[in-house]
Amino acid sequence: MPTPAATPSALPSRLSLADRLLVAPEVGAALAARQPVVALESTLISHGLPYPQNVEVALASEAAVRESGAVPATVAIHGGRLLVGLDRAALETLATTPGVAKAARPSLAAALADGGWAATTVSATMIAAGAAGISVFATGGIGGVHRGAVGGGTGPTLDISSDLEELARTPLAVVCAGPKAILDLPLTLEYLETRGVPVVAVGTTEMPGFYSRRSGVPAPLSAPDEPAAARLVGTHLALGLGSGALVCVPVPAADELPLEVARPAVERAIADAGAARVEGPALTPWLLARVAELTGGASVRANTALIVNDARVAGRLAAALAR
Repeated sequence: MPTPAATPSALPSRLSLADRLLVAPEVGAALAARQPVVALESTLISHGLPYPQNVEVALASEAAVRESGAVPATVAIHGGRLLVGLDRAALETLATTPGVAKAARPSLAAALADGGWAATTVSATMIAAGAAGISVFATGGIGGVHRGAVGGGTGPTLDISSDLEELARTPLAVVCAGPKAILDLPLTLEYLETRGVPVVAVGTTEMPGFYSRRSGVPAPLSAPDEPAAARLVGTHLALGLGSGALVCVPVPAADELPLEVARPAVERAIADAGAARVEGPALTPWLLARVAELTGGASVRANTALIVNDARVAGRLAAALAR
């Protein structure tokens, strides 16, 4: 990991986003040579999985990117800088440091001003990747429109992830296994359509269901394979329309949680969250933990498998785009 050139207190608050980027030498050399690079988020390391599984999955994701012919760039925050590319020591520190903050677009300035470690969510990772000149980003699943966000229950909550707005304003290809299974998938797709974000499923005409290969919801766009997806995404990004593109890849068949198992577990978890009055930022991690409990850990196994698979596909997509 590159070492910040100044302590947090020595960094002027007026520094621009570009001024706060600290790009690892390998990543910088790849970008300068127009070689494929894939950005990876870091919240799965600090918040998504326990130690040492978090480091194992992060390293497996980076290895999958390399095997696909691209350079990985895991993104995090430390010392008032956006670090684009972490070494093993930094990954270990991020994985074992208590109280690491989560940075999204709304909290990015606070995380940088604080000066400590912060993990980047989808939106913050996209911001850093875009500023560094990286065009492909891999994550497990994106946030979206929560159930009940626009009606139902006691009234609308407007609980809509900033991931969707970032996709609308930052021109990157984001590879994932679909929106998280706890979300309202049709409304999430409707929101993305409204904001001009193409959503393409690879190898299927149905949206992947995150834990499951199926969701029961038709995909807005479909590409038969990765080269076809790369042509579609490359065309979109080249047009300069300003928005990103969402590339959805089903979890590997051997690791999926079948839809008939996943759907009842998610419904039960949502009901339990309502009874426990869990809401706001605490809702998503609570729901994911509850689904893991209800499925005997099978959802976690699917989640880790899809994270690595998404990184592998993103590496191939980045290589295709670079060609």
